Amino acid sequence: MMSVVYAILAAVFYGFSIPFSKPLLATLSPLLLAALLYLGAGIGVWVLRRFRPLATPVAVRHTDHWAMLGMVVLDVIAPILLLMGLTSSPAASASLLNNFEIVATTVIAMALFREKVHPSVRWAIAIMTVSSVILSVEDWSALHFAWGSVLILGATVAWGLENNLTRQLSHRDPLQIVIIKGVGSGLGSLVLASVGGLGNPSLWTIALALALGFVAYGLSIAFYVRAQRDLGAAKTSAYYAVAPFIGMVVGWILFEDALLPSFWIALGLMAWGTVLLIRHELSS
Repeated sequence: MMSVVYAILAAVFYGFSIPFSKPLLATLSPLLLAALLYLGAGIGVWVLRRFRPLATPVAVRHTDHWAMLGMVVLDVIAPILLLMGLTSSPAASASLLNNFEIVATTVIAMALFREKVHPSVRWAIAIMTVSSVILSVEDWSALHFAWGSVLILGATVAWGLENNLTRQLSHRDPLQIVIIKGVGSGLGSLVLASVGGLGNPSLWTIALALALGFVAYGLSIAFYVRAQRDLGAAKTSAYYAVAPFIGMVVGWILFEDALLPSFWIALGLMAWGTVLLIRHELSS
């Protein structure tokens, strides 16, 4: 039961990331914001671990280095793609589209890691994929996909692979994993951001980005990794499915974006697929 609670807490914390990142992109480049979010996660959790260490942590071992390296690289790529896509996408639509991460995580878990997936989950994946396509099409007459949506979908695929790599490390100290991911990915993004210039952001903006990273990435990842220990990648992602809906509502309230009719169709389909996923996991 506690693993389910951890998965839901991970979703709630991550749900705040997209709507609160949107205003920060007005003064920070996607590369720099990605760096600050992950550095906030790594540094914040390092401080938390100093004051509240786990009772019996299992440290990361040298045999985990390849999984850790892959995780860090993907965590450099994914948030940059997401934030680049967010610059030209409504926060509510971007949050809902982010639910494709569940599809990517589950398909990769099936294809590469041989996780068994119930037929109802396969139906949910199909429904959520249709919803994501509807959200991504900008002009139905020419079947033209919105570039921002394509970038966000790319981010979800990268995170889907990263989630499965994280699954291989779920029996390690989750706080240590967050620190390595946060600092490693944050520094990687910072190096890339410095190539194009860091600009002149205020200390207040930097502090806000670091704080958001600690909550929306650091605490969320720590709870996610802990949940995966007992639930597996596919099941954890099912409970994590509520995150985009939280982000959608918050983004809608904050920005009052004008949403097209296609958004509401996609919302209904995404909700249907999410209910199928959660109902299956609750009954299993």
